[in-house]
Amino acid sequence: MYQANLFTLVLAFLLVCTDQPRNSTKQAEKFTTAEHTNLRISNEGKLNFTPYSQPLETEPTVFINTNKTFQTMVGIGGAITDASAEVFAKLPVEQQKEFLMAYYDKEKGIGYNLLRTNINSCDFSSSSYTYVKEGDKELKTFNIAPDEQFKIPLIKKAIAAAGGKLTTYVSPWSPPAFMKTNNSMLQGGKLKAEYQQAWANYYLKFIQEYEKRNIPIWGLTMQNEPMAKQRWESCIYTAEEERDFIKNYLGPTLHKSGMANKKLIAWDHNRDLIYHRASTILNDPQAAKYVWGIGFHWYETWTGSKMQFDNLRKVNESFPDKQLIFTEGCKEKFSLDSINNWSLGERYGHSMINDFNNGTAAWTDWNILLDEKGGPNHVQNYCFAPIHADTRTGKLIYTNAYYYLGHFSKFIKPGAKRIITSSTRDILQTSGFLNPDGKIVVVVMNTSDKKLDYQLWLNGEVAKTQSQPHSISTFIVN
Repeated sequence: MYQANLFTLVLAFLLVCTDQPRNSTKQAEKFTTAEHTNLRISNEGKLNFTPYSQPLETEPTVFINTNKTFQTMVGIGGAITDASAEVFAKLPVEQQKEFLMAYYDKEKGIGYNLLRTNINSCDFSSSSYTYVKEGDKELKTFNIAPDEQFKIPLIKKAIAAAGGKLTTYVSPWSPPAFMKTNNSMLQGGKLKAEYQQAWANYYLKFIQEYEKRNIPIWGLTMQNEPMAKQRWESCIYTAEEERDFIKNYLGPTLHKSGMANKKLIAWDHNRDLIYHRASTILNDPQAAKYVWGIGFHWYETWTGSKMQFDNLRKVNESFPDKQLIFTEGCKEKFSLDSINNWSLGERYGHSMINDFNNGTAAWTDWNILLDEKGGPNHVQNYCFAPIHADTRTGKLIYTNAYYYLGHFSKFIKPGAKRIITSSTRDILQTSGFLNPDGKIVVVVMNTSDKKLDYQLWLNGEVAKTQSQPHSISTFIVN
């Protein structure tokens, strides 16, 4: 009897012990930016995970699944335009150092690693210019002197600030006027048939000149916004015209010149027409073989539409061997009175989360820096940038867009794989990534006026946290 009782007691003790919650080694470090607070990518400490197999419907939860991965991330960054470089040159030396650190330092800044710049002038230039003299079809006068005063020095400083490497791609807004049907770099027009090879050679010359100056070029887009007749530099291509120029001129020219490794990006315009453009080009094997990916902007909202993320998914599903890259976005119609509007950053967060969740592998903001007027801009198309400089005082103005961008660029590393994160509440928008070092990055954004308690769930364990109204948080899970 005594032995039986002892056996029962030992068994009961073991059952109690196995019922106790086991200690988890997983933790999540939380960084937050929130409206009406001082939180700006601020470290809020670490959350501990504890066992919890089945969340209830009443418990707001963000589920994390690392078992299946999707696109590989190329990078996140912004454009160095003539305008950005001209404003930078006006800053005092200390503010220049601060600015470079803010964008490109991986620890003290937000770690930008991707850069776009313009071939020839664009709207964010102080004037229109090209690199050749009028009528020079042979490009004998090709000279990138317009870039050497401001733009190239800033690009070199950005590369140095980023640790010596910055994935850089280039985009033209217009061929020289003499190559176009309207004899103007402005107001649309088309490339004349007799200049197609000369224009293809022009890209090549530009890349060669930059690389001579120790600025490696990773890729190029064929044409900025090829369906937009703008009052600034612009050039129109139908889908068939773009396909044929890539197939017959630009692609072969790059390959024959030893530049087959340059990533050629088609479209470079809004999400609304992206499927038509992608399918027209990529359904042609002779054009598709030259194309690395499809670029897009977010300005389809000018038609009254919302951002059309589902079109990205359809391109991604139809052409899984090609990449998606966000090549430009900004808030238009600059007003200094609106520079502190919280909606600026939330637009970035909403776009980035949904772009990534629909297959986008790289994301590029527009101007990295503009002045207190939203320029300079030679056609008065003034816009917002994440950072503005008040050239009257030399001070830098950080909008919340800078911090929202940083919640992605600072933590998601090149080579990261997107994973699934799934939210049980519509006010929590989320995306997730698996970094090359094995750490998990989860971004959660709340654009509502509500504070919400919720939990992260990973492999049968949860970490409890809270979302502030109008906030974005990045979690690093070890």
